[in-house]
Amino acid sequence: MSQIKEYTLEEIEDEMMGPKGTPERDRYESEFEQFLIGEAIKQARKQKQLTQAQLGDLIGVKKSRISKIENGENLSFGAVIRVFKAMGISATLNLKNIGELALC
Repeated sequence: MSQIKEYTLEEIEDEMMGPKGTPERDRYESEFEQFLIGEAIKQARKQKQLTQAQLGDLIGVKKSRISKIENGENLSFGAVIRVFKAMGISATLNLKNIGELALC
């Protein structure tokens, strides 16, 4: 009977996206982090019972920009802060070896 080879998540990521520290892997990790931020914004907006258009009005952008933010596209640090601030959500940035910084 043949045995099934098991792989760790890290082994799969290395194979599919490249080893850590390579441009391909860095791009993958950056895009994934932006996706997670967008998802957090979407979940917060829904908890506040706001539409994308309403959130856009709060920060002075169109609904299409909120859609892009929630999809992790072209995220800017300033936009993320404005979105959380508009929804009345405090956010902190955890800087390794330095500590936390309150964003809003």
